[in-house]
Amino acid sequence: MWSAVTSCIPRPLIHGGEAEPGLQQPNRVSPSKGQSRLFHAAAICKSAPMARAAKKTTKTPRKAADAAPRRRGRSTRWFSRMVLRAVLVVAALVLLAVVLYRVVAPPTTYTMWSEGRRLGQPVDQIWVGVDEIAPVMLRSVVAAEDANFCTHWGFDMKAIRAAIDAGGNRGASTISQQVVKNAYLWQGRTWTRKALEAVITPAVEAIWPKRRILEVYLNIAEFDEGVFGVESAARHYFGTSAAALSATQAARLAAILPDPKDRSASNPSGFVQRRSGQIRDGAATIQRDGRAACFEDG
Repeated sequence: MWSAVTSCIPRPLIHGGEAEPGLQQPNRVSPSKGQSRLFHAAAICKSAPMARAAKKTTKTPRKAADAAPRRRGRSTRWFSRMVLRAVLVVAALVLLAVVLYRVVAPPTTYTMWSEGRRLGQPVDQIWVGVDEIAPVMLRSVVAAEDANFCTHWGFDMKAIRAAIDAGGNRGASTISQQVVKNAYLWQGRTWTRKALEAVITPAVEAIWPKRRILEVYLNIAEFDEGVFGVESAARHYFGTSAAALSATQAARLAAILPDPKDRSASNPSGFVQRRSGQIRDGAATIQRDGRAACFEDG
């Protein structure tokens, strides 16, 4: 222990004082004074490492406290980057699907798949191009479902305000919104589905022509249990093709769209007959006043 103490004490203190230059023997101090100086130096040697350790100890909590916010900041930035990447990937996939269906016929929809699964057999659906559908059918469905189809960008704000004033008891969905729901989403009134519909509808309006929107709508809409598309509906109800539909037949098909499982175009109820008459007149009106110009050929 003595060697450990003396190792950090200056040698002059051990011998009792400093040697003067040029003298062989240094002056001695009294034993009592030398001993006190020696013990004092030993105390300083022993306390120095403890002071250094205490100094290090006091710095450690501060460093740990500073590191915690930095770790939280890095975690927050990492999570934000992951969320942003996920949003960008979803947006890219949605845009790709919208562009793809601009030129490619949807092979199926969730509604068709779920209905076929419920029935235990494939649904009846035959795709036909818009040029193979009677023009009066296009006018009839617009008159029945979305009279301002040519004047809005996907949402009919007048119809929405009217629906709000009516307490939400009437629908305000445009044909564009219904196409998005039928082609990309699912049936139901969940907020998730409505939010996705609100995001995708403007993209469809921006990329698809109005005539393409009607073409897709009439080919994937449900007209009866397991019957989808206007071609299958024309054969199912009237034994004819979509191209040969008359004004009355087209109006009846448009009249059953809101409730295809409970309404019949070939055996219409009094309500369907009255409604189809209104639709037939409306189809003639929008042809005269130009509200069919955005989808009429030529």
